[in-house]
Amino acid sequence: MIEDTNVPPPLVHTKARRDAPGPESSARTSRAHIMDRLMAWVIHVGGSISLIALLLIFFFLLREAVPLAREYNLVQFLTGRSWYPTSDPEEFGTLPLLLGSLWVTFFACVFAIPLGVTSAVFINKLAPPGLRNALKFAVEMLAAIPSVVLGFIGLIFLAPLVKNLFDLPTGLTGLTGAIMLAFMALPTIITIAEDAINAVPRSYQEASLALGANRWQTLVGVVLPSARSGIIAASMLGLGRAIGETMTVLMVTGNAPVIPETIAMPLRTMTATIAQEMGETVQGGSHYHALFAIGLMLFGISFLINLISDIALNRVRSGRTR
Repeated sequence: MIEDTNVPPPLVHTKARRDAPGPESSARTSRAHIMDRLMAWVIHVGGSISLIALLLIFFFLLREAVPLAREYNLVQFLTGRSWYPTSDPEEFGTLPLLLGSLWVTFFACVFAIPLGVTSAVFINKLAPPGLRNALKFAVEMLAAIPSVVLGFIGLIFLAPLVKNLFDLPTGLTGLTGAIMLAFMALPTIITIAEDAINAVPRSYQEASLALGANRWQTLVGVVLPSARSGIIAASMLGLGRAIGETMTVLMVTGNAPVIPETIAMPLRTMTATIAQEMGETVQGGSHYHALFAIGLMLFGISFLINLISDIALNRVRSGRTR
């Protein structure tokens, strides 16, 4: 029997040849895989460098602050009520500085958090689209103003106003510093709180309206509680922005190292003390190490604030993925 050589090959082999990746497709896949691995490596290295830099800063502060323990009583350092680094003997009581920082930061948050949250609600839920975009741009521009410029504005305009309004001997007080710090913390609070409000699922609001709640009841009873973690994170980051500020409080708070009894009296913060006195110290002296110890205290406070805000933000992200 003669074999027919014109019979086409089986269909399965034709399909296999058609589906088989060509050399160009394999090269593209290989290049994409290499780029993915390269970007993952770059991100990993960047994160590692940030962590290493943070640890190096901590160990540097620790190295320069530890010698103070051999020269000065640490209990007296933390609880002392007098900061006289040039007296004989030297007095390094940081309680007035710590209370000054906390005092100004607390009242800055009292001013900034309600205003920032309500501004975020207005921008996200109430403002018309054109006004919303203008307000967002204004908030971003507000964050770009240098702190020394804001300090100059507070020194020239706000300090005389506070002095005349409250009949004080000077306008350079903790109140002036708190108002300026609140002004500086607003962009952070508004931006993060607005993102948290925007992340609330629309189905929550629709369900509330369907059950008979009006717009304000939905906003207060559904939207804000759902965005609570993000609002807390915004408040904590605003707090960190305020407590770490230097130039503004250096210019407008009066720089009096005394325990503040009222917000309307001059005081001094830890950051202002470091900025004002570091250039006048003898490297390796007790005053030098005391300033680094204050820096270590600030590092710990800032780390704690950022840790709390990070926990709150993680709760927001976990809520989005549910």
